[in-house]
Amino acid sequence: MLNNTNEKELLARIQDLEKQIKNLKDRKKFGLVWEDKPEEIVLACETQVPILKEVKNRKLVSDNKTPTNILIEGDNYHSLSVLNYTHANSIDVIYIDPPYNTGSTDWRYNNDYVDKEDSFRHSKWISFMDKRLRMARNLLKENGVICVTIDDYEISRLLILMEEIFNEFNHLGTVPIRNNPAGRSTTKGISITHEYAIFFGKTEKSRVGRLERNQKQIDRYKEEDSKGKFEWVNFRKPGSMRSESPKMFYPIFISKDKIRLPKIEWNDIKEEWTLKEKPNKDEFVIYPIDDDGKERRWRWGIERFENEREELSPRFLKNKPHAYVKGRINDEGVLPMTWWDKKEYSSTAYDTNLLKDIFAELQIFSYPKSLYAVIDSILVMSENKEAVVLDFFAGSGTTGHAVLELNKQDGGNRKFILCTNNENKIAEEVTYERLKRVIKGYKNKKGEKVAGLGGNLSYYKTDLVDIEKLQRISDESKIKITYQAGEMIAIRENTLNESDKNDWWQVFENEDKKTAIYFKEDKAKLPELVKLLEQENKPTVLYIFGWGKNEYKNEYSTKNIKVEDIPEPIIEVYKEINRI
Repeated sequence: MLNNTNEKELLARIQDLEKQIKNLKDRKKFGLVWEDKPEEIVLACETQVPILKEVKNRKLVSDNKTPTNILIEGDNYHSLSVLNYTHANSIDVIYIDPPYNTGSTDWRYNNDYVDKEDSFRHSKWISFMDKRLRMARNLLKENGVICVTIDDYEISRLLILMEEIFNEFNHLGTVPIRNNPAGRSTTKGISITHEYAIFFGKTEKSRVGRLERNQKQIDRYKEEDSKGKFEWVNFRKPGSMRSESPKMFYPIFISKDKIRLPKIEWNDIKEEWTLKEKPNKDEFVIYPIDDDGKERRWRWGIERFENEREELSPRFLKNKPHAYVKGRINDEGVLPMTWWDKKEYSSTAYDTNLLKDIFAELQIFSYPKSLYAVIDSILVMSENKEAVVLDFFAGSGTTGHAVLELNKQDGGNRKFILCTNNENKIAEEVTYERLKRVIKGYKNKKGEKVAGLGGNLSYYKTDLVDIEKLQRISDESKIKITYQAGEMIAIRENTLNESDKNDWWQVFENEDKKTAIYFKEDKAKLPELVKLLEQENKPTVLYIFGWGKNEYKNEYSTKNIKVEDIPEPIIEVYKEINRI
């Protein structure tokens, strides 16, 4: 018989075993396992939280009617933390070109360069990417798409990591891009002429867009009639299966000069068409069955066949009847292929030289991306001309330049958010300076004027608020966060112009709405602010300081004023990020 001491020890042992069993069950069956190396900047965010401060003298405005783009200077872990509050589930496209971890001194982890001799260099890189990709996923819309460019050093690990974060079924494709036609020599092995672009969707709703046809593809359409250019293609859809669309597996009658649809009847039980007449003496009956005897389907359903039969033509090849249809060129473009080799994708010819032109100097930035490769990547990820595009490894600012160029080409209103650190003054002297010049115009290295693309830009820096401990934030720290959250809230509400600020409140606005933040626990001045906001008769979001949730929504909400809490929602976001 057990005494109390033995019973307690047994129960403790059982609990310990249950915990071990749970850990074994939770362990990955297949995936990427690595030695997680703590990152100092992540650990520091347990006692400090990031906010944004606008650098007002770097604001660029060329047209108040177009969107304002955002450049954030600071560590991208801090920037992504802020964006998880301001832009959760609202980004259409993420394009990033992270450090390739080649072993050369081009990437730091915990303030030290990671070189070839570091036995943990792959683990450090995966730890670094894992946290940022998980935060990035939170930002994408349900149909959003992310593209990550990478080379052979980390592609195998990155693919597994992205399958884990975004789900393998949301992998939209991996494309080799011929970005270095001259080749890059290696110590041993084959000269490298490419990098990879990996595309993943956030959910099953994500899709890739289409690209413009190149001249070779356009030249295929050699025939022309009153409707435009076309090429003759087999009416049987290649690669299809009868089971995909049973109603598109039906008989047609062909003679030497005619194709017609016979009398047929649909059988719901058998899920097939029953032929109700015999062909004439000069007619043949054919189905969409290929030369190997596999049952495919026609390109069109019966209704379209009846409405557009003049687009069809009979052909007899080796005495066998076939149906051909006019494949017409259209404005939708073509699905991207799995090999990109336009000459414009050469980063040396089409961005290194472009930067030399913009800055009228020889060496500004090592290994910039081709502007045209980024443009096509954005088009593949979203056909939305008002898409929000994020790049949190902004480098020389090619992604921002690509968005501005795209808007100029098709009249779009896309906007970008770029995040970069300021190591070697890259944010100030390269990223910002490039955007400034392409927005306003510049003189190239020949002294010729190049017209600006237009656009607006707001520049922010990340800053940190000491909070002692994230999991238990003091009242004093909550007040400090509220006082310094103004620019974050303005970005969240897309009201970027500050119009009023005093010890009690801060107000931002755009042409359509206002955003106000009331800082203090003391509500003595709150009625005065509400009265001022109501006089404007403009839709307003009013953030009121409180210790919890929904304290003032019923009391101060009006027809034009919507009340939100502050700072609890920000704190909740940072706590959630801390659990990633």
